[in-house]
Amino acid sequence: KAWVNIMYGCDKFCTYCIVPYTRGKQRSRSPESIISEVKELKENGYREVTLLGQNVNAYGKDLDTDYDMSNLLEDVSKTGIDRVRFVTSHPWDFTDNMIEVIKKSENIMPYIHLPLQSGSNRILKLMGRRYTKESYIELYNKLKKAMPACSITTDIIVGFPSETTDDFNETLEVVKTCKYDSAFTFIFSPREGTPASKMDDNIPEEEKEQRLYKLNEYVNKYALENNKKYLNKTVPVLLEGLSEKNDDLLMGYTDTMKLVNVKAPREDIGKIINVKITDVKTWSLDGKKI
Repeated sequence: KAWVNIMYGCDKFCTYCIVPYTRGKQRSRSPESIISEVKELKENGYREVTLLGQNVNAYGKDLDTDYDMSNLLEDVSKTGIDRVRFVTSHPWDFTDNMIEVIKKSENIMPYIHLPLQSGSNRILKLMGRRYTKESYIELYNKLKKAMPACSITTDIIVGFPSETTDDFNETLEVVKTCKYDSAFTFIFSPREGTPASKMDDNIPEEEKEQRLYKLNEYVNKYALENNKKYLNKTVPVLLEGLSEKNDDLLMGYTDTMKLVNVKAPREDIGKIINVKITDVKTWSLDGKKI
């Protein structure tokens, strides 16, 4: 697997984020240089590339051309490399054209990381996220309608300055609606130099921890529910190396970014093999080579 930077910096200025101040304005690489890099990786035996950027969906907006992320995804797909992924997405820039390209391209993986951050419109506005809970859910439903089997993961911050119990409960309601495959969850911590660091951080630490605990109960519940759908199914897995907990097993990821531990010979490392899932856990699957 390889990671390819397609852009640097960010123009979004979310109020809790230091990136625009430390890495500067968004700067997209030329499509030609990215495609050339992916072709070279493919020739050197790489099976998967992940296109990286603070907000990959905004790719190309600074290039003064009509070329955008949907065009780049399509052109990277046409290189013929086995697997294409991209992170991180911002819901604001996720276009219908992008969804169409992902849906029709067999080598663009059905896995979307779509940060929510909060389910409260009031908090989203304070965060400077520029979308609403309603528009986020609309996008989520579009993705699931186009690709019912895709996995969707997210980021959520609890305890943002002035977040009330009602605000937090709105976040829980979105989690219950979207039933994410997994989520990175965080307690708000101020970054010096950001607008949010100047806000009144008025929520007791104990309250923040209780909210995180409650949130994670739902995240874990839905992660397991989603994994259970894989039991007894055969899925493609790119084997990356030895399993962390058992040298007799190999580990790799499905197209939907599920971690799988599988009994297979070591010479299969680096290959995409079919694996039948024999057991499921909250954060991983077990399987055997078919």
